[in-house]
Amino acid sequence: MPRDTLGILLVSGDPYLQEEAKRIVAAAGGSLRTAADVMEAVHGWDNADVVLVGSDIRELPPRRRAPTVLLGKASEGDGLWRLAASLGAERVAVLPEAAAWLAEHLSMSGSPDPGGTVMGIIGGSGGAGATTTAIWLAQAAAGHGISTVLIDGDRWGGGLELAVTADEVPGLRWPDFAETRGSIDPSQFRDSLPVAGGFAYLSWPGTREPVHIPAAGAVAAVVDAARRSFELILVDIGRSEEGLGTLAWDCDKILVLTKAHLKSAVAAARVLNELPPMDAGLLVRGSGGTSVDAPVIAESLGLPLLGILPEIRGVAAGTELGRLLEIGRRKTISRFAEAVLELSGGVQ
Repeated sequence: MPRDTLGILLVSGDPYLQEEAKRIVAAAGGSLRTAADVMEAVHGWDNADVVLVGSDIRELPPRRRAPTVLLGKASEGDGLWRLAASLGAERVAVLPEAAAWLAEHLSMSGSPDPGGTVMGIIGGSGGAGATTTAIWLAQAAAGHGISTVLIDGDRWGGGLELAVTADEVPGLRWPDFAETRGSIDPSQFRDSLPVAGGFAYLSWPGTREPVHIPAAGAVAAVVDAARRSFELILVDIGRSEEGLGTLAWDCDKILVLTKAHLKSAVAAARVLNELPPMDAGLLVRGSGGTSVDAPVIAESLGLPLLGILPEIRGVAAGTELGRLLEIGRRKTISRFAEAVLELSGGVQ
């Protein structure tokens, strides 16, 4: 550990979670204190470096910070993420599958370097253009010298790589991490990925063949390796329950992209209800005579308006031909991306 032993508080009366936490914290080199319920945990809550809460805990003590990780069991299903949202937990660890990830996460919590920024992008409705926007943001960041990786979070999307480039670029794809156990060496991870437009990317294969799906622990290990390897990690979350229930929780900030129309804005409001409780901003695509004003949409959703993406000719054809990077070099796109990422003053 790069500093004094990490003080970890577990709030749970579940014997299984207590035993798993003891084993994991020992592997991480931390010091664990266990409280069976909230009343017992109150006095040491804010003094702990990390607070773990079991899924048997349903309410938090008043005026205490949100827990770092919610611990639960695979048998509890999607209810774990709903509970995490209600408690304001930053992460979810499904045990025993996520044991290796949690040990690594706790070890990193004791490090003075939190790693890169993980920024998620999600479309408020189908066809909003989240993948296209994510590619252009990655391209702009890389153009400013920021080490950047773009992660394809939608395995039903046909493969992000097909929109990035028409060339076959060597490197690993998601199925190559299906058997991953424990942490991934950040240098090896960075060097294993394909590169286009100055940024690395991790895509689902753009083929019709069946692929092996990485487990939740492997996905968490990949994101942690990305955070330790790059300054900016852009995640094209996708709108599936899979992406919303896993990758969205690893983000530090989420950008919601919606079209400038009423129906799309309503759909975006529903997506917001499924997102983890974290910093979020709004991007609006297109603005015209029949459109709803972007500031009105932002106000109705309760999100800060971070940018308006102009309608660009040839995007659909560019996506099919793998030429989005060519379009991304246009000044209107560059200005949009630089404003969203605040590149003049560094990524925020």
